[in-house]
Amino acid sequence: MASVADLRTTLQPKAQVRTRGPVAIVDIGSNSVRLVVYESQSRVAATLQNEKSICAIGRDMVTTGRLHAEGCTAALEALSRFRMIADGLEVEAGDAVATAAARDASNGAEFIRRAEAAWGRPIRILAGEDEARIAAEGVMAGIPDADGLVADLGGGSLDMVPVKGGETGAAYTLPFGPLRLMDQSKGDPDKARDIVDKGLKNIPNLSAPALYAVGGAWRSFARVDMEEQNYPLHVLQHYIIPRSRALRLCRLLAGLSKDSVRKIKVVSKRRVESLPYGAVVLERLLEAGGIKDVVISAYGLREGLHFARLPAEERGKDPLVEYARAANARTARVPVHAHEMLEWTQPLFEDENSEMTRIRQASALFSDIAWRRHPDDRAVGAFGQVLTAPFAGASHRARALIAASVFHRYSGDEDFPQHMALAGLLDKDDEKRALVLGLAWRFAFSLSASAAGALAHHRLRMTPSKVILEVPTRREAIAGEPVQKRLGELADALGRKGEILVG
Repeated sequence: MASVADLRTTLQPKAQVRTRGPVAIVDIGSNSVRLVVYESQSRVAATLQNEKSICAIGRDMVTTGRLHAEGCTAALEALSRFRMIADGLEVEAGDAVATAAARDASNGAEFIRRAEAAWGRPIRILAGEDEARIAAEGVMAGIPDADGLVADLGGGSLDMVPVKGGETGAAYTLPFGPLRLMDQSKGDPDKARDIVDKGLKNIPNLSAPALYAVGGAWRSFARVDMEEQNYPLHVLQHYIIPRSRALRLCRLLAGLSKDSVRKIKVVSKRRVESLPYGAVVLERLLEAGGIKDVVISAYGLREGLHFARLPAEERGKDPLVEYARAANARTARVPVHAHEMLEWTQPLFEDENSEMTRIRQASALFSDIAWRRHPDDRAVGAFGQVLTAPFAGASHRARALIAASVFHRYSGDEDFPQHMALAGLLDKDDEKRALVLGLAWRFAFSLSASAAGALAHHRLRMTPSKVILEVPTRREAIAGEPVQKRLGELADALGRKGEILVG
């Protein structure tokens, strides 16, 4: 396995300077041209601007060998606009890359010269293998424990690389993007299947625990599956589709006409042509390898480019906990209180594993996110805010568990409203865990009113039968009815009795 550090070295400037201002990434693909501007060079930088233009510069390239003239004009116009946006946002650094179409077309170099003039900065044409590895970097930025095959389906190519333990294996690139397949197969899905099968025969060992699917066509595929399943959480990142269900949907979508695809409300007009061919590629990949699940990654090439530029210290940070830490710093009344609360309640959670520790940390850091909301909206509003927040590093189960815990932090031991049900995401143990976390924070806030240092005056401990709060005599008044009530609720959720010892 090759270390991703080797790739990062090639992407980083020789004299790297940590930028504080916005960072721009431009991705010139076969189908779209995209600009993403991040607020800074950090692990969980928010997106200041994210827009794309569907230009299809790779349309008809198999037939003509050249980039599509109208598509190139549209792409240059988009790049000129992107330049104005970047200048207006005072972008300090960035990276611009072009992929399959510009790499393979006879007039690709000419187009890049014009594109550099429009963008006003250098543009690198990526080799297919580098494109695959950078996309894998992006997947691992969002799913650090990714173990399987990353497959990035662009308009002109399918780029694949295995990932495990933060490292990448041998990369492969095949000319199977939807634009090329449409051209090669003359619009015949069966012929497209044959083309893909012949190419995949040359790739050794496509078996993997999971396929991490990157690309717009596969994101549209996931939206269709979500709609069909009536899935309760509309977040694409880390959405999992079991193999059997994915194969059934692939075969269904591959056989649909353009008119039929247009009738699917969750598919954008821009994806009408590409979706059936994206389904063909996914079907053949699943048939060729012993892949158990399809995992949708909203992170890919652009996120990989940004991740590769980060200093080692930033790359090593946990994306879930780091996002929650930043949210706490921005929104909490007293940000240090969440950290004090985590330490003070530690005796309640001595038996947790490392994943539950991450979830507990994030839950605590989100626990004061809604204090400015109207009291009638705090529980439900905070739940929705956390559930769909743009953080990575969390499965949908973890995301739902954290959001449910924040709901209980504000609502107490109330049952979830019916319209907020998370059917299939949380089991009974998860629901209990969310309740205990939320009630622990609720109890701590009632005791401290979020004042820094207040919890240190008291000791919390747990025995096989009790949850005990020790209160100094001089602070006896603090343990009034609200504290007694919330200690009782927490202890009950833990299957114990609450007790206050003054002395």
